[in-house]
Amino acid sequence: MQKSVMSQVQIGRQYAKQWPMRKELAPLFSEFRVIRATELAITVMPILAMLTLFFQLNYLGPDFLPQAIASALFFLSLPLQGLLWLGKRAQTPLDPAMLSWYKELYTKMVANGYQAELSEKKPRYLELATLLKDMFEKMDKAFTKEQF
Repeated sequence: MQKSVMSQVQIGRQYAKQWPMRKELAPLFSEFRVIRATELAITVMPILAMLTLFFQLNYLGPDFLPQAIASALFFLSLPLQGLLWLGKRAQTPLDPAMLSWYKELYTKMVANGYQAELSEKKPRYLELATLLKDMFEKMDKAFTKEQF
């Protein structure tokens, strides 16, 4: 089932908020780098787009309006590309190796007092993000250090 672009962007924002931004996860998952780059792009790219538009029109003249608009739109699209990637990743089912690690982590957390249901038969990266966030927030530091 295909999702609309706006719903994909919303899922990407939700996934970025849900993902635990911990340095222990950075070597294992690309989400850490993508979320950081997307957050930076959300703050910087609109300013860069306006500066590009201003300087091209100011120094090159109105004859270069189409190129200036194209450059500005490119800079504005960069944060959206990051959010779209995150939205797609959030909806992607876990591969078999990641699925077994997810179930193993859940089992260890339940053995240490975690109380939540296993989300689905085919968990996605969004459920993995929820489980990891709960692990870092609700479990003790010795448990999390043992896992990584």
